[in-house]
Parts: sequence; C-alpha cells; structure tokens
Amino acid sequence: MEANIAVPTEEKGKWDGGGPKPFNASYGKMMMWFFILSDALTFSGFLAAYGLTRFKFINSWPIADEVFTHVPFVHGDFPMIYVAIMTFILIFSSVTMVLAVDAGHQMKKSKVTWYMFATILGGIIFVGSQAWEWNTFINGTYGAVKTTEGKVLQFVKDGKQISLADFVTEPRTDGRIQHTRKNGLWFEGEGTVQNYSVAQVLKSYNANPDIQVRTEFIDLDKKQKTILSREEGALRLAEVKTVIEGANLQANEYGNTSFSDFFFFITGFHGFHVVSGIVINIIIFFNVILGTYEKRGNYEMVEKVGLYWHFVDLVWVFVFTFFYLV
Repeated sequence: MEANIAVPTEEKGKWDGGGPKPFNASYGKMMMWFFILSDALTFSGFLAAYGLTRFKFINSWPIADEVFTHVPFVHGDFPMIYVAIMTFILIFSSVTMVLAVDAGHQMKKSKVTWYMFATILGGIIFVGSQAWEWNTFINGTYGAVKTTEGKVLQFVKDGKQISLADFVTEPRTDGRIQHTRKNGLWFEGEGTVQNYSVAQVLKSYNANPDIQVRTEFIDLDKKQKTILSREEGALRLAEVKTVIEGANLQANEYGNTSFSDFFFFITGFHGFHVVSGIVINIIIFFNVILGTYEKRGNYEMVEKVGLYWHFVDLVWVFVFTFFYLV
C-alpha cells in the first residue's frame, strides 16, 4: 500500500493533498508562526529563570538605576535614558517594517525599498548601542571590593556612591603589572590585573574619614543599599580578598554575580536574534531592489520576515521590563 504524502504549495486556497489553508495562510507563513511560537517558549523559560533567581536573591540584586546610567559622549548620571532611546529606535523600526509590508500589499516597490532600508538602519543602530552598553557594563563605573565570602562592598561619600579613582591616590606598592606576551619570559594568558590593589584601597579608606562602606544588601523598605558605619566598614574591609572593576561571569561590581550572568546571556541571545533579523532583512532588501517579488507578483517574503522582526521587538519589551524597569 502506498502512502499519499501531502506536498505543500503556494496554490491559492489549499495545500496539495490537504484541505483549505489553515487560517488562510501560506505554508511558509505557517512555518514562521511555528518558529515564533517555539522561540517565544524559549525566551519565556529564560525570563522565568531570571525572575526566580532574582526573587531568591532579592536583597542583593543590583539596582538598575545605579547600573545603567551612561549616555555616549556625555558625562553624568542619566539613569535609563540611553536604554529608553535604544528601545524607541527598535520599536520605530517595527513601525517601518509594518509600512514596508503594507507597501508590498500595494505592490509599491520604491516604498518597500525605503521602508526596508529604514528598518535595517534601526536594527544596526540598536545592535551598535547594545554593544556599547555591554562594553560599558564590562568595564564598570565605580569599582568595588569582594570579601572572602563573595560579598561585594562599595564606597560612598555623603550618601552617594563614588569610584575607587575618587579616593585611591596611592600608587601600587606590590609592583604588579599585567602579564603579557611582551613582558613575560614565558607567556601564559591571565585575567586582567586590576588598577588598584587591596592594600591601596584599605590604606586610602583609612586615610579618608568621610568615606563609608556600602554593602550589596538592600533595605527593602528604603529601596537603598545598606551603608555601614566607619567601624563596621573597617571590620568588613578586613575580610576583602580582591578588587572588582566592572562585571563579568566571575564577579560583578554592582552586586550579585547572577545578575551579570543573566544579563549577558539573555540580552546576548536577543542580540543574536536582532543580528539574524538584520542579515535576513538585507537579503530581502536586495531582492526587492532586483525586482524578485515584482516578478512573483507578491511581497509575501517581506511579510514573513516582518513577522520575525515584530517578534524580536516584542521580546525586547519583556527583556527591557525585566532587566531595567522592575
């Protein structure tokens, strides 16, 4: 007995061997919806894991308004401003994609071309902004120290956090320099050597009575990190084993290391989706210029990539909410 296998085609109204098109959608469009659904479940799992981890370490989780305060080429404290600009650009690119799809329905090649170009440009600006934000996050802002128990201690003056460079003025006394291929007889790769040693930080703290230590633990009523007295600070600093500058997968000057782990993984995974979308959009863009879809008599490919782009934008709204707003 031979089995009849239904082979999907783009014939109007039905797929070969089957009945009417589900929801009157083409095979390719249905497959895109299946992909989006599976990818949505993946992101949901990641964000759920983030939420559970944050709830577990709620009293030591970094405060977003103290982490994301930078704007390119501008010095100062501007919490969330640049992230909001990035989000606006990505959402606006979704608007231009809608306009491109609509122009495709009307078979207006020139308009599709310009709207696709605007969408690609918005995506590139967003990815570039995200790369800049990653670089800033990795390099850090203030610097901190870490105790033998893995707790992060920061420094404040008049209730506001200050950087190590603001009060550590003594030169390194241990003579430690970064080990590189140029200055090592036998070169071995090593982690970045911090600009300041523990001894420098302790000496400078003792020499500046107006500086206090702030722990990573948050007073949930005040929504502020706990500031210790000078005496309590000296006791905690006696347990310090290393200096932290910036954030990576091993240490995070802003607080709990799990925050940086999730930040790099989830925003990086989303960034990969945006880059993939840009590449696909560029391919479709050149096909539009070459008149490929004019010859086919429809711009369904623009509509399908538009579904993916809207999904990427929607996911960012949730990532933005979880990491930056909540």
